[in-house]
Amino acid sequence: MNRLTATGDYLYTYAYTNDEEALCQLEMRSFFGKDTTEKIIKSGVAINPSRSPFIKERIELFFEADTLQAIIEKSTEIDMSETTFKVIFLKINGLSEQDQVDYSGKRDVERQIGSAITGEADVHNPDVTFGLIPFEGRWYFGRYLQSEPIWFKHMKKPREYSTALSTRVARAVANIAVPEPKGVKAIDPCCGIGTVLVEALSMGIDIVGRDINPLVVEGSRENIAHFGLSGDVNLGPIAEVEERYDVAIIDMPYNLYTHATPADQLAILKDAHPFTEKLLVVTIETMDHMIEEAGFVVTDRCIAKKGMFLREILVCQKAV
Repeated sequence: MNRLTATGDYLYTYAYTNDEEALCQLEMRSFFGKDTTEKIIKSGVAINPSRSPFIKERIELFFEADTLQAIIEKSTEIDMSETTFKVIFLKINGLSEQDQVDYSGKRDVERQIGSAITGEADVHNPDVTFGLIPFEGRWYFGRYLQSEPIWFKHMKKPREYSTALSTRVARAVANIAVPEPKGVKAIDPCCGIGTVLVEALSMGIDIVGRDINPLVVEGSRENIAHFGLSGDVNLGPIAEVEERYDVAIIDMPYNLYTHATPADQLAILKDAHPFTEKLLVVTIETMDHMIEEAGFVVTDRCIAKKGMFLREILVCQKAV
């Protein structure tokens, strides 16, 4: 591609239900340091869109302009003579009226830009796909990457429990806990059947699991192996964790196999304090007072809904 340089910014498009909005926004804040009620966000942070269960697409921006004509003129600088390409006009629900374009208009814009680019267009199997979108009164153009719903492949596990997190929620939880995996060591010390572990390991997060129940430890190991992943899951209480971790993810036990009393919950939180600076807690009960008593402070939070069933997700840091 001749004379085509990325600006260092990205546009991400999102798809989520009303029940998922708060969880999605917490994931946005973890990735980008900000959120939005619109289903599109611009950031200088590069995230593989397949990491998020809510990101649909990403455009790595090459240029932007106030008018479509300016984008078409800039497209004449692109030389794709050595490879095939395709141009797509992204479909985003909920854009402001000034940014909306009908179907026939989108196809016409795609043809105009495709004609301006030097090279051979291939709408079926292109080597490179470009994306175009109007946003907040400006036009944006760049390399297009579609998200792959990897979490969907993890829905059918050999071992499942009805109260386990959904794969979508588990994937978002892993992202919120570890938005940047490089150099981060994580632990899930109440890992159950390993729903969070599977999602985290599939994203390259360095994480280990632990549980006091031998049945769920066995199930977690089986689920991890089933998806061709590799990760340690140890049997034992959280109080016996000796290594230090950058972050701990604790989905408070409440199923028929392992039910934690309030005293148990407080003990779990206190036992995490010596070995981690950051804590992500998933709970069906309010426990701000316990978190404070255990020596942590809540820095961000959301409610994850599934119909009438509510889970609270708390991002915590060790108190100074």
